Amino acid sequence: MGIVLAILIFSFLVFFHELGHFVLAKKNGIDVDEFALGMGPAVYAKEYKGTKYALHLFPIGGFCAMGEDEEATDSPGNFNNKSVWARISVIAAGPVFNFILAFVVAVILIMIIGYDRPVAYDVPKGSPAAEAGIQAGDTIVTMGDKKIHIFREISMYNQFHQGETTEITYRHDGEEKTVLVTPELDEELNYYRFGISGGQYTKANLLTAAQYGVYELKYWICLTLDSLKMLAGGRVGLDQMSGPVGIVSMVDDTYEASKGYGGVAVIVEMLNIAIFLSANLGVMNLLPLPALDGGRLVFLFIEAVRRKRVPPEKEGYVHLVGIALLMALMIFVMFNDIRRVFF
Repeated sequence: MGIVLAILIFSFLVFFHELGHFVLAKKNGIDVDEFALGMGPAVYAKEYKGTKYALHLFPIGGFCAMGEDEEATDSPGNFNNKSVWARISVIAAGPVFNFILAFVVAVILIMIIGYDRPVAYDVPKGSPAAEAGIQAGDTIVTMGDKKIHIFREISMYNQFHQGETTEITYRHDGEEKTVLVTPELDEELNYYRFGISGGQYTKANLLTAAQYGVYELKYWICLTLDSLKMLAGGRVGLDQMSGPVGIVSMVDDTYEASKGYGGVAVIVEMLNIAIFLSANLGVMNLLPLPALDGGRLVFLFIEAVRRKRVPPEKEGYVHLVGIALLMALMIFVMFNDIRRVFF
């Protein structure tokens, strides 16, 4: 069942991404040859207003095939005949829709379980935080130069700044105080800790859920970006990355661990995974790498500045090389996933 849920979640996220391209393409009068759900042979197809809407055999993602044929440049609906800003909006819409989806799912999740305010639930006596004057019930306002909105941002900051002395601003009885705190090494776990525990959730109305839905989206985007910085800086290796196989395994493990607590627990965990994956998909697609939406946006912004399009054949070569490198990376990541899961 966990594997089925993983496929459904991932497929819907990819479908929603392609829906973003589709909606903005239609809004800008761009020809869309086919808008499809799934991959492989078509099991159902119907044409409407020049677009074929299709359902394919394998429920894995989807695609939006726009009219981008260089030989059809006379067509007013050709993608390449539209203004550069229209084309930018179409390409950017995919990742933006992923962020929108992550926000909507976050609001739903917060309405179910509430939100985790950055309030210290427990500060053990003798811990670095306690020694600095932080007490249970205090609200953490900032850590370093990072504004704290939800408790998990405290854990995230510590994760990416292990062992660093940190300036923490907290609110105690309505008064803000700033202290320097040096985390202490937990030798058993080989992990530095400040000694601030949380975990309490507050019920939310729709307005509060929307506010904290933004904070939730920000949290996952920042987590993805910080992870990429660690990867680029060599602090983590490529062998620690996960692809589709790893994601399916993660979803399956989460399902097996949560199903014993009932249907609501399973729904909550799946919503959490959907938020993470949707935000992650949005960020990854905006990276300025060839073959990704971000790579295409780079060429479009260059065109906007130069007021002259980069020769299509040169752009095509760059994207072709990018596709080859991405395929090689995917094979490498898949190999590592399989090794971790099955060996």
